[in-house]
Amino acid sequence: MSTELERLAARLSEFARVRDWERFHTPKNLAMALSGEVGELVAELQWLTPDESGDLDPATLARVRAELGDVTAYLVRLADVLGVDLVAEANTRLDVNDRRYDPELYHGSMRKAPPLDP
Repeated sequence: MSTELERLAARLSEFARVRDWERFHTPKNLAMALSGEVGELVAELQWLTPDESGDLDPATLARVRAELGDVTAYLVRLADVLGVDLVAEANTRLDVNDRRYDPELYHGSMRKAPPLDP
């Protein structure tokens, strides 16, 4: 995990520890909280046109930034509780998708690639 993510994970862990919240920070509860925060992020963008969503007014951008912070915090906390290196896993997924989505076959396309054979 990157140094910045490690520091954030440690800070989140300490935040939970001093409040005696560690017992509530189960993977299930953290995943549910993460899902709720993603829903709040989606709600900020839901009814905007594509152009509006790419050029947010300052008030909406402030709310989106706050929700992104909440999403990140829960994701990092969940990964820490499970002992998952988020950066390594993201790179692994990118490697898989790089093999699945040949640029010559998928350039400019939104179609989904079939799963890779194991």
